[in-house]
Amino acid sequence: MNDSEFGTIKLHLKELMEEQNLSLSKLSFRAEMQRTQLKHYYDNTIQRLDIAVLSRLCYALNCNLNDLLEYIPPSTND
Repeated sequence: MNDSEFGTIKLHLKELMEEQNLSLSKLSFRAEMQRTQLKHYYDNTIQRLDIAVLSRLCYALNCNLNDLLEYIPPSTND
């Protein structure tokens, strides 16, 4: 079985940033993160989630983890 058979995790960082009118630069300053690292989260291309990074993002965006992450179950063809 490959990982996609278990569903995927979607990050809603881009949407949260748009709601708060935040740029990558401003969020990287607030979260004390490198802009390049933040860009991977923004583009939803991150391979391994880092709990410390998620904590920083929730703090900087004043949101809960469930606002930031969404589990998308695999589609069934039954």
